[in-house]
Amino acid sequence: MISANNVTLRIGKKALFEDVNIKFTEGNCYGLIGANGAGKSTFLKILSGQLDTTKGDITMTPGQRLSFLEQDHFKYDEYPVMDVVIMGNERLYTIMKEKDAIYAKEDFSDEDGIRASELEAEFAEMDGWEAESNGAMLLNGLGIDTDIHYSLMKDLNGNEKVKVLLAKALFGNPDILLLDEPTNHLDLNAIAWLEEFLINFENTVIVVSHDRYFLNKVCTHTADIDYGKIQLYTGNYDFWYESSQLLIKQMKEANKKKEEKIKELQEFISRFSANASKSKQATSRKKALEKIELDEIKPSSRKYPYIDFRPEREIGNEVLSVENLTKTINGEKVLDHISFIVGHDDKIAFVGGNELAKTTLFKILMGELEPDEGNFKWGVTTSQAYFPKDSTEEFDNDLTIVDWLTGYSPVKDVTYVRGFLGRMLFAGEDGVKKVKVLSGGEKVRCLLSKMMISGANCLVLDEPTNHLDMESITALNNGLIKFKGVALFACHDHQFVQTTANRIMEILPDGSLIDKITSYDEYLESDEMARKRTVYTANKEEDEN
Repeated sequence: MISANNVTLRIGKKALFEDVNIKFTEGNCYGLIGANGAGKSTFLKILSGQLDTTKGDITMTPGQRLSFLEQDHFKYDEYPVMDVVIMGNERLYTIMKEKDAIYAKEDFSDEDGIRASELEAEFAEMDGWEAESNGAMLLNGLGIDTDIHYSLMKDLNGNEKVKVLLAKALFGNPDILLLDEPTNHLDLNAIAWLEEFLINFENTVIVVSHDRYFLNKVCTHTADIDYGKIQLYTGNYDFWYESSQLLIKQMKEANKKKEEKIKELQEFISRFSANASKSKQATSRKKALEKIELDEIKPSSRKYPYIDFRPEREIGNEVLSVENLTKTINGEKVLDHISFIVGHDDKIAFVGGNELAKTTLFKILMGELEPDEGNFKWGVTTSQAYFPKDSTEEFDNDLTIVDWLTGYSPVKDVTYVRGFLGRMLFAGEDGVKKVKVLSGGEKVRCLLSKMMISGANCLVLDEPTNHLDMESITALNNGLIKFKGVALFACHDHQFVQTTANRIMEILPDGSLIDKITSYDEYLESDEMARKRTVYTANKEEDEN
């Protein structure tokens, strides 16, 4: 168990948290939610001891071990992957290293023998002999191939490092597990594995995530941060949303009844206060009026952008044809004779773990890369807007937000441009901020503004939900559902994919394509997908042997 007792945190004059009291108990998974800037990550740092409180304290059941997901992807670059995972249990890792140092001595003394015996006993008690196999199970579950389990961290790519740090946090069955955005940069297969892991995890979990499906799947409770307070609800994210909306509705209805009662009492007092025969009744009603207090209903600190893609031109029947596209990058064939035809009602989700293949395909379709073989053709009635996975170059300039968006607008009127920015929560002075200093979430909202203002009828989006808060993800999700055009997108948000896509494509690790007109949930359950993955895995193992 871990609890916050009268916790207050002030940053300058602003109180981020004020007298927070909350208890997290064993066997439950708590989803910590709130608007961007509400302090979700900060609160996890307070719980983990990385950040001191201004007032109050954190208490934990004596003897329990706390583990948290680290965010520094370069901290362990000089260590082997397996060592980093086992570091998740610091005491076990220390014992292993001390043992190795003793056994490596040339002049092994009696004292060394006694110390080694003590360490071996503690090592066995902590299931040390199973440490590497347990670490390998976590790494494999998250999609880290066995052949790099003993590679140095510096030799891994960014997504692989994220998975290793997550395996480190999960290692050794910690009593309290703190996870800040654990699904970021994970493919859908790894997310599904993590969901099952947490569902079966018997200790305390506190998780921050913008993935609504993930929170619904794993959470038994929801802790909502709003206005410096934390309100605890029993149930997952959807239950919190329904309960919080119901609570507001009930408070409004209660206030309405109170207002009606106040009006009735005031009318009686006004009418009969000067009447001697009814003065006692008027006095009694005055006392009753004084006791009535309206419930304070604060508007939520959450802000939802308004995302509305409106095509300027209706799309024709010929949208996009792709024939035998092939592309090799750094000696790896990521696309192998890919062919498909896009219909005018298609919203296609590109799923699976082959991230490079998806990004490569999108870049080819948008003219940023040339294929090695094959060709593609957009229909004459189509116009495209593109959301790239890496937008670094887009914002590497000294322009203000207004000037930046005006450059892409067909209408060069500042009021017109500011209207689009306002929908994306850039109000007033925000418009004169330089684009190069924007946060990740602000840059995403700028790119979505650019897509909206283009009036395109074909949208290509490569991981658009990265860096967005839950409110913006919900707005983008709803905007794409309503969109009267074609969308091709890659996204790791299960609910986003399930509610938006009517067609699923997966580029397998060998560069081949699975193409199904179906929902995402139906696709995951399909025998064909499971069979093709099994065949591919078997062939790969056969080639390696």
